[in-house]
Amino acid sequence: MSSSKFQTLHGMVDILPGESEKWNWLESVIRETAREFHFSEIRTPVMEPTELIARGVGQLTDIVSKEMFGFSRGETNYVLRPEGTAPVARAYVQHRLDQRGGAQKLFYIGPMFRAERPQKGRQRQFHQFGAELMGTDSPLADVEVIRFMMRVYEKIGLANITLMLNSVGDPESRAAYKTALQAYFRPHLSKLSEVSQTRFEQNPMRILDSKEAEDQPYLADAPLITDYLNGHCREHFAQVKSLLTNEGISFTENPRLVRGLDYYTKTAFELVSPDVGSQDALGGGGRYDLLVEEIGGAPTPAVGFACGMERLMLACEALGIQIGSDVALDVYLVCRGTEAQRWAMHAMPAIRKTGQSCTMDFSGKSIKAQLKDANRQQTRFAVIVGEQELADQKFTFRDMHQSTEEALPFEEILSQLATA
Repeated sequence: MSSSKFQTLHGMVDILPGESEKWNWLESVIRETAREFHFSEIRTPVMEPTELIARGVGQLTDIVSKEMFGFSRGETNYVLRPEGTAPVARAYVQHRLDQRGGAQKLFYIGPMFRAERPQKGRQRQFHQFGAELMGTDSPLADVEVIRFMMRVYEKIGLANITLMLNSVGDPESRAAYKTALQAYFRPHLSKLSEVSQTRFEQNPMRILDSKEAEDQPYLADAPLITDYLNGHCREHFAQVKSLLTNEGISFTENPRLVRGLDYYTKTAFELVSPDVGSQDALGGGGRYDLLVEEIGGAPTPAVGFACGMERLMLACEALGIQIGSDVALDVYLVCRGTEAQRWAMHAMPAIRKTGQSCTMDFSGKSIKAQLKDANRQQTRFAVIVGEQELADQKFTFRDMHQSTEEALPFEEILSQLATA
């Protein structure tokens, strides 16, 4: 067999039959959870202006500095979206969603793109689901989006997960923390990685998120952001923790958790599982009260999360959790001869109107091969049609699961299918 001339691009994969059913099932769980929480779906384009992502996510983040798929057309720079929050914020401002009244509860499912080294659970085209609650600074909103996120995992059956929680403060708190971090890292600056040296002046908090080996010895003793929170941020964080406890949602405080994007303020959280290997983060998020204003909108406090769907599937695989299933067929029309095929083509719409799925052979297989194909597709019923059946207007209606059959008029078959 000759190999295909064309292959998927490096870091991008085809989702084939047998796998797509898992994706459909997972998306249905997310959508049903969104319905329960009264979040409305928003769908943004996969391509956005580069400036939107750079301003929203942060110039010094790995996403902007190393991982964007970007190109230019004329005088405009474009990027394939690397994350979902900045595009949602752009849509919120552009379409004046604040005028709909009250806080806006939005969710999304879709592909994202990052030009990073592909590895298990992380591809250059990957998929995320997420939610944003925009227009309120109440700690209740923080807990609502965390509860939404946790509910999805609860429905799927993942129990070996930990919610990590921190507060990254507001601009006032972070200014004091920035001074403390710079004072701590300055004596070690020449020994830090090149990327951390770049971050030192503008955003030393990002050094804490470093995975570079040369930075690790200096991270453990770095000052903690929680020691520099002002009264407002401290009170907000205390309320979030109190509400989570009241809701029975356990968490672990992690003062080193800063997340990877510049737009976070106050609450930051991450969901981790040891069942997905060293890259243990399933997803996370936090509050981003300054993002909407940063991209040109009115001051709009907001909070949200995003979770990787590939990572979620890996965790399910590791734990033996079955998600989705092959799509079983309801009715297979087994045809002998051209006239039977013509009858079957005319009969299939009526069968489908009963709510049952159906198909037939389109390649001229023998009766034996058609029945074998029906078994392979886990078909529940077969309708066998040949010259004699057409002459008698009675068709063999076989229950493939019970191994029983009877000859029935087509209308009687439709009646039984309607109540099956």
